[in-house]
Amino acid sequence: MGPGKSPQEQIESLRAVLRRHEHLYYALDRPEISDAEYDALLRELQQLEAANPSLLTADSPTQRVGGAPREGFVKARHSSAMLSLDNALNEDELRDFDRRVRELLAGEEFRYFAELKLDGLSMAVRYNAGSMQLALTRGDGEEGEEVTENARTIRSIPLSTPDATAFEVRGEVIMPNAAFQKLNADREEEGLPLYANPRNSAAGSLRMLDPKVTAARQLDFYAYFLLVDGAPALPAHSENLDRLRALGFKVNPACRLCADLDELLAFIREYESQRDSLPYEIDGVVAKVDRVEQQTRLGWTSKFPRWAIAFKYAARQAETVVEKIDVQVGRTGALTPVAHLRPVVVSGVTVSRSTLHNEDEIARLGLAEGDTVVVERSGDVIPKVVRVVKQGEDRRLFTMPVECPVCGGAVIRPESEVAWRCVNVNCAARLKNSVLHFASRSVMDITGMGDVLVDQLVDKGLVKSVADIYSLTAEQLAGLDRMGDKSAERVIAGIAKSKTLPLPRLINGLGIPFVGESTAVDLAEALGSIDALRDADEPTLQTTEGVGPKVAQSVRRFFEDANNRELVERLKAAGLMITHQKVDRSGGALAGLTFVLTGTLPTMGRDEAKALIEAAGGKVSGSVSKKTSYVVAGEEAGSKLDKAKDLGVPVLDEAALLAKLQS
Repeated sequence: MGPGKSPQEQIESLRAVLRRHEHLYYALDRPEISDAEYDALLRELQQLEAANPSLLTADSPTQRVGGAPREGFVKARHSSAMLSLDNALNEDELRDFDRRVRELLAGEEFRYFAELKLDGLSMAVRYNAGSMQLALTRGDGEEGEEVTENARTIRSIPLSTPDATAFEVRGEVIMPNAAFQKLNADREEEGLPLYANPRNSAAGSLRMLDPKVTAARQLDFYAYFLLVDGAPALPAHSENLDRLRALGFKVNPACRLCADLDELLAFIREYESQRDSLPYEIDGVVAKVDRVEQQTRLGWTSKFPRWAIAFKYAARQAETVVEKIDVQVGRTGALTPVAHLRPVVVSGVTVSRSTLHNEDEIARLGLAEGDTVVVERSGDVIPKVVRVVKQGEDRRLFTMPVECPVCGGAVIRPESEVAWRCVNVNCAARLKNSVLHFASRSVMDITGMGDVLVDQLVDKGLVKSVADIYSLTAEQLAGLDRMGDKSAERVIAGIAKSKTLPLPRLINGLGIPFVGESTAVDLAEALGSIDALRDADEPTLQTTEGVGPKVAQSVRRFFEDANNRELVERLKAAGLMITHQKVDRSGGALAGLTFVLTGTLPTMGRDEAKALIEAAGGKVSGSVSKKTSYVVAGEEAGSKLDKAKDLGVPVLDEAALLAKLQS
């Protein structure tokens, strides 16, 4: 982890890295590293903690099962903990596991049950009175997210069973390869970023707020546990799988009862050779002691069962040459370098491109055009360049462009960010995203202007700039798919109404990096007009409450772009609100206090609560920090409430907030 660092510094650094990747994977469904790389980091941390036991803490990534549930779903506790499995990365480690089992069972005869380790998302489904009642994701292992309506769309999950008693089925939600390939083909046709792998897509699809979207993703479910009151229903794991089949659940036929370690190894080798021909992704084999009574005697560590292990297959790799590196522009304006590879077959798939993420990743790899590299697929449809194995004789160093390759506009790399971004709101690559943000409910609140309509407006050339929204006619809209006269009139009315919204809404709608709802209010209050904001230099901007060097630089660079200045002039000409009258709230009951809202309040919506706080002189922020005065928490409060507790920020319910307002 770096020369001269103490064990404590190394441990803290590793924990920070692992927590970040846990958040990306479990909370955001946006992993940046492979499982193998994560496992290597975790093992390094485990070794450091083992060598320095006094530095082990309860919140270390080595002491937890999984990530915290995401906000947006009701949470519920599991009937018993959904533990992860310890890993064996080679035959020697598997033999060590086998030796420990034999020693703990004191020579008693036992058998292993071997199953393929499907690469998906664990889920528990509860049944009672013959019908499906509840579905929960694994979450953090102790409680998960309720995804019942989404799970009901998965056709391999029975909605009713012949068994009227209460029981629970646990299994793996996956996206079959064919469904994943179709999903990415559709996204590529629509110009959307491709999903990294079927596992990530399955997790994101199951967590969709709209069950119709989940249904369209063609997910599948393989059952592997049958529980009653949180414990196995029958005396042997193999018997439980037979019972699941009888109840109508899909159980993977690729499984085997093994008399000893040699038979288990034979199963592992057999399916490693078939891995590329399977209709779904796997990353190994799970081995479990078959008899439940023996499982109970073997017991658990603080994190893993001692009676089961996951044998992980090696990542699939090949060598090839990076022939060229160019840049693609995403919907948010982010510039992403992409390696064009000399075509090579990796696990039966011809690979010719790989994202390089950002210029820091290129520097970390020491990569240049012409270099020979190792490419790892490991389930990823967009492969990963792992390392450089040979520098090319005529290698060419890559530098990020100084202009957007799509529109020619300015590009910036904000301080502390890894991505370069095109600042032109009307850049063709990001226009749809810009229009959707501008029209969204919390910004300009243009009713009816959602994805389907925006796609048509941009694709048909009716909107080439955000400002073109204000030139649209009802006749133009009525001629589009899924738009009638009444729908068109409703959208036009929403466009007209948006012109009356206050300046902070417009500032937020411009999409200036780091300027959200709260900062837009601060800027409007401090400067009073869009013209003053456009002309303000960085020192002036930094005199605004809540605006530091990073935000000030971002605002200044935004308005230095000629395309953005033209956009503002067109919005002014369209008649939008461009001035702001500061309201003196210094005498309000909440003057000088900053609040964060989370969860669902009993009698008022967040917008209403926000308006009441601001009318009383308070400020509402979107994130919790040490400067937060109070967090107002309702039902289903999520990570913001947890952070408030960690930082010692006082927490109010709705009644306490109202009492403060009345004071």
